[in-house]
Amino acid sequence: MATSGSSDFKLDVAELIEEAYELIGLEMRTGYDARKARRSLNVMFQDWTNRGVNLWKVAQVNQTMTSGTANYAMNAYDLDVLEAVVRRNGIDYTLDRITREDYLNLPNKAQTGRPTQIYVERTTTPQFYVWPTPDNSTDVVITQRVQRIEDADTLTNDLDVPSRFIPCMVSGLAYYLALKMAPERAQGMKVIYEEDFARAANEDTERGSLRIRPDYRAYGF
Repeated sequence: MATSGSSDFKLDVAELIEEAYELIGLEMRTGYDARKARRSLNVMFQDWTNRGVNLWKVAQVNQTMTSGTANYAMNAYDLDVLEAVVRRNGIDYTLDRITREDYLNLPNKAQTGRPTQIYVERTTTPQFYVWPTPDNSTDVVITQRVQRIEDADTLTNDLDVPSRFIPCMVSGLAYYLALKMAPERAQGMKVIYEEDFARAANEDTERGSLRIRPDYRAYGF
C-alpha cells in the first residue's frame, strides 16, 4: 500500500481540546468546556515563555536610529532581545548587552556616537536604550527578539506551535484540565507532560558548533 505522500499533520484548537479531554477520560460537551480549555491553553503558552527560548518565536526586527534619541519602543508581544548589532555603512557592529544598573551608572547618557551598548527594559511595553546616543538617522539596530506565542482565540484557529511540540501541547493542556476537572489524574498527566516538554525542548536547539574564546579586552589586548 502506498504512503500518503503528505507530511502536514496539525491540530486546530478544537481538535487539540478534544484530544486533551480524551487523555483524562472526559469529553468536551458544552461551549463553556471549550472556553475553559482555550483559557487554560493560553495560560500554558505564557508559562512556556518562562521555560526558555522557543526558537520558532525568535524574529529579526530592524529599528532605524534617530539622531539624538537613545530609547526605542518595542512591540508589546516582544519579550526580550537575544542579540543586537548596529549596521553602519553596510557593516554590522555587535552591541554589548548591559544591565539596568550599568545604564543608570553611565555618567553622560547624552554622549553621541556609534552605539556600542544596549539595555533592554523588560516592562509591560518593553523598550531598549542604546549608548552612546546615535549621532545620525541612518544607522540601523538589528535585534533578534523573543516573541509571545500567538493566542488561541477561536476553535478554528491553527496553533502557533511547530509540529514537534504537538505531543507536549496535548499532554500539557490535559494536565491543566485535569487540575480543574479530574484532580485524581493530574499527577500522572504532569509526569507525562514534563517528559513530553523536555523532549520537545531538547530538540528545539541550534545546530551550530559551540566556540568559546576568552575576552582579553580588559587586559588591553
